[in-house]
Amino acid sequence: MASKNTLSDPKNQIVIRNATTADASAICDLSSRVYASTGMYGYSEGAVTGQINHFPQGQFVIVIGDKIVGYCATFRIGEDLALKKHNWTEITGNGYASRHDPDGDWLYGMEVAIDPEYRGYRLGQRLYNERKKLCQSLGLKGIVFGGRLPSLSNRLKRFGSVEEYVEQVIQKKQRDQVLSFQLHNGFEVIGIIPHYLDADVQSMGYAVHLMWRNPMVAVEEPTTNKKKYGGRVPDSVRIGSVQYMQRRVHTFDEFLSIVEYFVDVVADYKGDFVVFPELFALQLLSIEDQALSPMESMEALTKYTPAFKEALRDMSIRYNINIIGGSHPTIMPNGRVENIAYIFLRDGTIHEQPKIHPTPNEVYWWNIEGGNTLKAIETDCGPIGVLICYDSEFPELARHLTDQGISILFVPFCTDERQSYLRVRYCCQARAVENQIYVVMSGNVGNLPKVNNMDIQYAQSCILTPCDFPFARDGIAADTTPNVEMIAFADLRPETLMMARNNGTVKNLQDRRHDLYSLNWRGK
Repeated sequence: MASKNTLSDPKNQIVIRNATTADASAICDLSSRVYASTGMYGYSEGAVTGQINHFPQGQFVIVIGDKIVGYCATFRIGEDLALKKHNWTEITGNGYASRHDPDGDWLYGMEVAIDPEYRGYRLGQRLYNERKKLCQSLGLKGIVFGGRLPSLSNRLKRFGSVEEYVEQVIQKKQRDQVLSFQLHNGFEVIGIIPHYLDADVQSMGYAVHLMWRNPMVAVEEPTTNKKKYGGRVPDSVRIGSVQYMQRRVHTFDEFLSIVEYFVDVVADYKGDFVVFPELFALQLLSIEDQALSPMESMEALTKYTPAFKEALRDMSIRYNINIIGGSHPTIMPNGRVENIAYIFLRDGTIHEQPKIHPTPNEVYWWNIEGGNTLKAIETDCGPIGVLICYDSEFPELARHLTDQGISILFVPFCTDERQSYLRVRYCCQARAVENQIYVVMSGNVGNLPKVNNMDIQYAQSCILTPCDFPFARDGIAADTTPNVEMIAFADLRPETLMMARNNGTVKNLQDRRHDLYSLNWRGK
């Protein structure tokens, strides 16, 4: 039977390159095909995005024609974790590679997956070679991972124990399709790990703990841990958070002129992001000069959506700045009303992030329904996330975005009085601490008397940091005066964040007990 693959076409070549987040969907499809007959599941897009964002150098794909047929995932890790017994969920951060340590002296091999239709071309060998090249280029001590034993469930009875089976393979008296290949590639067995991945029924949950030593690095005696402090980095991301005054406007152009004013100001200060509040576009309803019914309000706002998106996209390009466009309730093509944050990047792309949890007021006044997608957004300043107001009060959402690799979380909010505001503020500070990320809040002030549910506003917009020595004393990089229209500016340094994650007084991300709990995302 003729091969279904495309290598027979002379126009197609084997290309190995670093994976990008644009490959995430294809990688997920590949992993689903690879594990289809094993009882295990392939990766989610969120997990693959996290792997790539945490360590872009360490993820590789093999492309033939326009099809991804191979994937290799790695991350760096310290020797103390790499060489002791562990399980897959714990060591990989539930598949997101969130245990990546930029200072780790070992490369951890998390995944090698080859399309079943392309096996027999030694594509796996090519990926192993890429791993070794990466390890040597970084000057790491070697590669370590837990290898599968997919033949074990059928052979254990004959050999009596896992240890005996592995020993027979080492002695070349028995061949194992995976372990024999790894031994041939210069890996040595340093142990057997029970309950490494219990979902792997073919391996009966076992894994072989394997190591390859970098021949370019001398074997050293263990040394005591060294403390690392401080460090200044030149690279920073400048944020301008707009505390936006709600006042009546008479035309759409008048609304845009106010928005453009703030975009211009932050751009003049060489800002990378300008942030607007949740529901700030409801100011457009004041044009009507009368209170509209919920459906009339949504129809009126949806009418402005195309022009709103076109205008802010144009501003982001002309002013060379990324715009977090607050939120804009919109009637979706399927008839649902969703509260959408539009993110306008200065390369001209537009992203959408729906609010996952509408508040009771939003449901009551505008029949808003919650969305079901939450993804990190790739920008020229690194991956970011957006949670709209109430969503910041659900810690699982910020953790899901952090697992995907974000370092900055934007929270456009709209609150009517101080208690409501403080719920969002305290939760945002908690998200900054527990995820070791920056959190940017932007809220409305002023009032719109003839617009339902926008009659009064309370806000104190701010830019929050983790609470540790490299950051501002109170975990506040910038603050505003309550209920005054103004802009909060701050320079945020992702490298400082990384240093705090890996060398901070506490290490919230690294110290998570993956052996006890994990976050499993079922949305898109």
